[in-house]
Amino acid sequence: MSVLLWIIAASLVGGVLSVLCAALFALSAHMRWISALVSYAIGALLGAVFLNILPEAIELSGNAASVSGTVLVGILLFFTLEKLLLWRHCHHDHCEAHEHNTSGRSGAMIMVGDTFHNFVDGIIIAAAFLTDVHLGIVTALAIIVHEIPQEVGDFMILLHSGYSKAQALRVNLLSSLATLVGGMLAYFALQSAQSIVPTLLALAAASMIYVAVADLIPGLHKRTQLRDTIQQVLLIGAGVATIYAVGLIVHV
Repeated sequence: MSVLLWIIAASLVGGVLSVLCAALFALSAHMRWISALVSYAIGALLGAVFLNILPEAIELSGNAASVSGTVLVGILLFFTLEKLLLWRHCHHDHCEAHEHNTSGRSGAMIMVGDTFHNFVDGIIIAAAFLTDVHLGIVTALAIIVHEIPQEVGDFMILLHSGYSKAQALRVNLLSSLATLVGGMLAYFALQSAQSIVPTLLALAAASMIYVAVADLIPGLHKRTQLRDTIQQVLLIGAGVATIYAVGLIVHV
């Protein structure tokens, strides 16, 4: 299968799968599973970054300091974007950005931010597949895993903002198509600009680190019981182990 077809498949399947899984969680009585999924997503994100994306970016660029500097700039960039309400991720039930209150964050505004993020995810997926199909598979898997909790939050916001269940599902599915758009545009743009792929991979790593550390991990600290902590550590480890195992499988 060609790289372009891999990008299209990963973008479409990942977007649709994450939205459908989110709808299932949001409409079921098993919302407690979301907390477990968040822990697992943290492991998958960090595993993809440190076991696959960063090593590949450093190998391609040949300059570890440059890659590290790009990651640092990327983290600061995503912090700034989040402050501007364009990069807001919340993956737990009690998040001020996901509350329908006087902040004025309507369901429509949430979807604007989500669409932007999905577009960036498409660029990340394309850059990874253009580097190596195996890296693309691992990166797409990590993105899909962490998208599900976010989509649950977005789904709940839309319902709380007056959307029907069918409308919320349609809007989320439409937003997920931005991943395909970003992936396609990046594929054709990067065909003649392979030199910037290491930079994009470093920015991809920065975005994943930021989401895991700045958005997901703080939510875990709200559960302070020893049993909860042990569960979180084990699930984070399971996420890392999954990425490691997938890396071994796809390189066979």
